[in-house]
Amino acid sequence: MSPRYCVGIDLGTTHCALAIAPHDPEDPAASRVLPLPQLVTRSASESRPLLPSFLYLPTPDEGTLPLPWDERRTFAVGEFARQRAAEAPTRVVSSAKSWLSHTGVDRRAGLLPVGAPEDIEKISPVEASFRYLDHLAEAWAHAHAAGDVPPLTEQHIVLTVPASFDAAARELTVEAAYCAGMEDVTLLEEPQAAVYAWLESQGSQFTKQLEVGDVVLVVDIGGGTTDFSAIAVGEEDGQLTLTRVAVGDHILLGGDNMDLALAHVTATKLRNEGHELDRWQLMALGHGCRSAKEQLLSNDPPESVPVVVASRGSALVGGTLRTELTRDEVARTLVDGFFPLVSPDQRPATRARAALTQLGLPYAADPAITRHLAAFLGRQRDATRDAPGADTQNVEVPTSGGMLRPTALLFNGGVSKAPAIRERLVSVLNGWLQAAGAPPLRVLEGADPDLAVARGAAHFGRVQQGRGIRVRGGTAQAYYVGIESPMPAVPGMEPPLDALCVAPLGMEEGSPPALLEHELGVVVGEPVTFRFFVSSVRRTDQVGTLLTDVEQDRNVVEVAPIEITFPAEGRTPGDVVPVQLRSHVTAIGTLKLEAVPRTPQTPDEAFAVELSVRSS
Repeated sequence: MSPRYCVGIDLGTTHCALAIAPHDPEDPAASRVLPLPQLVTRSASESRPLLPSFLYLPTPDEGTLPLPWDERRTFAVGEFARQRAAEAPTRVVSSAKSWLSHTGVDRRAGLLPVGAPEDIEKISPVEASFRYLDHLAEAWAHAHAAGDVPPLTEQHIVLTVPASFDAAARELTVEAAYCAGMEDVTLLEEPQAAVYAWLESQGSQFTKQLEVGDVVLVVDIGGGTTDFSAIAVGEEDGQLTLTRVAVGDHILLGGDNMDLALAHVTATKLRNEGHELDRWQLMALGHGCRSAKEQLLSNDPPESVPVVVASRGSALVGGTLRTELTRDEVARTLVDGFFPLVSPDQRPATRARAALTQLGLPYAADPAITRHLAAFLGRQRDATRDAPGADTQNVEVPTSGGMLRPTALLFNGGVSKAPAIRERLVSVLNGWLQAAGAPPLRVLEGADPDLAVARGAAHFGRVQQGRGIRVRGGTAQAYYVGIESPMPAVPGMEPPLDALCVAPLGMEEGSPPALLEHELGVVVGEPVTFRFFVSSVRRTDQVGTLLTDVEQDRNVVEVAPIEITFPAEGRTPGDVVPVQLRSHVTAIGTLKLEAVPRTPQTPDEAFAVELSVRSS
C-alpha cells in the first residue's frame, strides 16, 4: 500500500516534534503538527505539540508512570522527565542527540545518564533516541486507535538531522528509527527543513521575497548544536532554483551551553552566600536555569526569575537552596557572552586540551557564536561561484579579504526565538555588510522555530512526490580516500599520502554509482585501515581528482579512519587484489565506497566500505 501521509520528525536535542502532510501530491492540505500525549506530572498526562527529549529512569519504589496506552510503564519520556532533571539529574537522560554525534565514545554503549547511581542500568545514545522515536510511534497509534489510519511505521518518514552530522551519526539515527519499526526513512538536514517550512508558509508568494542572486543564510541554533547553511537563489527555465551551497562545521554549541553558563552565574551567587555545591547540585542547577532562561529571553520578560536547587547539606536535609536570575544577568551572560560584537576577520579561539578529562561532550572551545559565524562566511566566500544564477561577487572587507555575502536571513532553533538574540545577530551581520559597502540583509519571517523543522520535513516528503520547489544540495563536503604513494622507503620518513576524490562536493543522495578508472590494490584476509579526508571548500574537484601529499593541504581535513578486514574467500590472506573503486551517496547521506575486483571470484563480488561504520 502507498503511504497515506508524509511524516516529518524533528528528533531534537531539547524537543521532538511530529508533523504530517498528505502523501498524495494532488491533495492541497498543508502540513500540521500532531499533539503528543506525555506525562506532565507523576500521574497526569496531556497532549502537547512538543515532546521534551528527556528520559527519566525512576527508582524501583516509585511505582509505575502510566501513559494512556501503557498503565504499567516504568520510565517516562517528555515533560515530566524534563521536570525531574532539575530534581534528580543523575536519573535523567538528556542531550542524547549530542552524544549521538560524539566520535570519541562508543555510541552503542551504555553511557547515559552521566554520573548515574549504580542501581541504574545505563543506556546508549542510540537506545535513548529509539525511546523517543518509539514514544512518537506509540502516540501515533493512540491517536489513530480506531484503525482507520495505518501505523506510523507504514508512512513515509522524513527524519531530520543537523546539517553538520557526519555519516556515522546519520547512520546511527537511522538505526534508532529502524529499532522503532520505521523502515521507509529519508534523512533531511534541519536547516533545509526550516527552508521547506518557510516555503510552505509562503506558498507562491515566496518569489516576491527572493530573487536571482540572493544568498539565504540559515542560522540554526538549537539545544545542542549551531548550524550554518547558505542557499543560493538561481534561475532555470524561467523558474527560481534553490541550491544549498555551503554547510558549516559541527559546532557543539547551543542552548545546553547557555544553561551551563547560567548555572555558573547562580552557583557563584550561592557560593558567595556560603553554600558549596557538589556535582549533583550543579547538574540540577543547569536544568533549573533552562526554564529561567526561557522566561527571561521571552517577548515580555520579568525582572527576575527564582532558581531553586535541592540541598544535600546535612544542615538542610530535604530543604532547598534558592537564588534568582535577573534579566540583566541573562543579557550579559548570554547575549554578550555568546553573541559578542566582533569584526568579520575574527575567528574562534582554540585551547590545548588537558591530558586527563572527565567523560563529557566535546563542546566548542569558544562560546562566541558570532566568531564561528565569521569563520563560516570567510571560509565559504567562494561558495556561490558555481551556483546557477547566484551572485559571484565576493564581499571585500579590509582585514579578512572576503566573505560570503548573505542577502537574506532565516532563523531556526529554539534559541533564536529570543528577541534579544535575533536583534544582536542581525546587528552584527549588518555591521559586517555595511563595512563592506553591501546593503543590509532581509529577515525572512517563518513558522514557529520549535515546529518549523518537523513541518518542513513533512512538506519535503510532499516535494519528493512532485509538489513544490526542491532545495538542491547533495553532500556538504567533498570526500577523499587516502592512497599511499609508491615511493621507496626512506629512513625516518613516512611516504607521502595522496588522496583520491570519491565524492565531490554536492554529489546528490541516491545518485548512480561513479566508477573510478584508477588501478588500485586492496589487501584481503588481514586488517587494513582506510584513511578518509573531507573538504568544504574544494569546489572544482571531481570524482577521480588526485591530491598529492594531502597531509600538507590546509583545505582538507582528515576524519576518523575505518579499520576493516576483507574476506579472502578463495585467495591467500595478505594477497593484494587489483580493484576499481565505485562510490555513491546513499539516500540517507552515507558515502558508500566499493572496491570491485578486476578478476572477481563471483559475479557481484565487491569489498564495501561505508563511512557510517566509523568509530573511535
